[in-house]
Amino acid sequence: MLAQHLSHSCPAASHSVSTMNAKTSSAGEEETSGMSNETLGESGCWGEAKRRQVIRVAYVIAALDLTFLFMQIGVMPYLAKSLGLDSVGFGYLQTIFGVLQLVGSYIFGRFADQFGARAALILSCASGSIFFLLMSLSTNIPLLFLSRLPGVFMHGMPGAQKVITDMTTPSQRAGALGKLGFCFGVGIVAGSVVGGVLSTKFGVYVPTYVGLVGSLINTFIAMAWIPSQTKPKSDHHVTEHSTSQSGSLFSIREILHLMKFPGVMEVFIVKVFAGLPIGLFMIMFSIISMDFFGLEAVESGYLMSYFGVLQMALMRTVWHYCIIVVPMVFAFNMLATITDSMLTKAVPSSSTGAMLGICASVQPLTRTVGPTIGGVLYKQFGVSSFGYLQLMVNLSLFVYLLKSKIPLKR
Repeated sequence: MLAQHLSHSCPAASHSVSTMNAKTSSAGEEETSGMSNETLGESGCWGEAKRRQVIRVAYVIAALDLTFLFMQIGVMPYLAKSLGLDSVGFGYLQTIFGVLQLVGSYIFGRFADQFGARAALILSCASGSIFFLLMSLSTNIPLLFLSRLPGVFMHGMPGAQKVITDMTTPSQRAGALGKLGFCFGVGIVAGSVVGGVLSTKFGVYVPTYVGLVGSLINTFIAMAWIPSQTKPKSDHHVTEHSTSQSGSLFSIREILHLMKFPGVMEVFIVKVFAGLPIGLFMIMFSIISMDFFGLEAVESGYLMSYFGVLQMALMRTVWHYCIIVVPMVFAFNMLATITDSMLTKAVPSSSTGAMLGICASVQPLTRTVGPTIGGVLYKQFGVSSFGYLQLMVNLSLFVYLLKSKIPLKR
């Protein structure tokens, strides 16, 4: 009778009830994750509406965070140059930031598992505020290097992914995570354009002031709109049990344990190698924009706002650049969504934050080794070398996936 009443009064509740009835006869992760519709301890239409509201807030936080991030990425080479930092020093600056995020990504994921997605997002946004504050005070090179330190906990995108992962069923997850690609695009477009315009018209420090205020606003949004517990109650008990056994925020044993789940290591390897050539080019983008194309800060911002993730092969002009990037952006976003979705489904719900942290370490890893490798490629073989590298890597991965036994349909 209760099920019939709910089915008439609320379609979402009817779906939740029918899903739970269907799952009771089977074991596994789908049964636990299928209770996500009762997140926040509520049921029916109100619970579903609140769940969707929280997910939308996560999208907003991610879009704002990426906007501020790309604002500073666009102006950083010009700020470094104005302080007298040469290309070698700028490479060291990038490497330090990459190492900090590489170390912090997994710690951040474990923090999210133990203390919740809300606490993790607040930590990320607060770290961003300190980051932009120090950057706005960077009137010399040592202060500029010091401003990179808060980057160890700046992981807005993995934080938003954690919220979405907690509040969706495995069948909903790929679509919900895929929408973060739109947030990524918004961040690149808005951040690159606004950063370029502000730095050109008002000075290179103005984007840092905007980033500081915006990060503070993002912090308050996370505090006000993200619930303290985003996991379903059943998952919350599993998380408490799991973290009590491995309370350390950084555990090599836990990383190795996650990699032993079926398909995880193989999918992660594909994710790393597929993103490496793109990451190398992104690292060198600012240098190429100034050196190869001769662009000013605002022009570089306009260009980055068009494509975000770039690839160059057999081209000589900016227009060739723009044409090539269309399939590249599509492929990159699809790859990121599919691999993140597969990897979070392959591990227990109590470890999704740690898994997302490991996924988030791919880009920092590239930024760590990228300045050296990218500099050699650019200097020795020219701009087109990035395209040839991507071609060879993609062909190799294509053959590997055809012959592998990765459970791609999970």
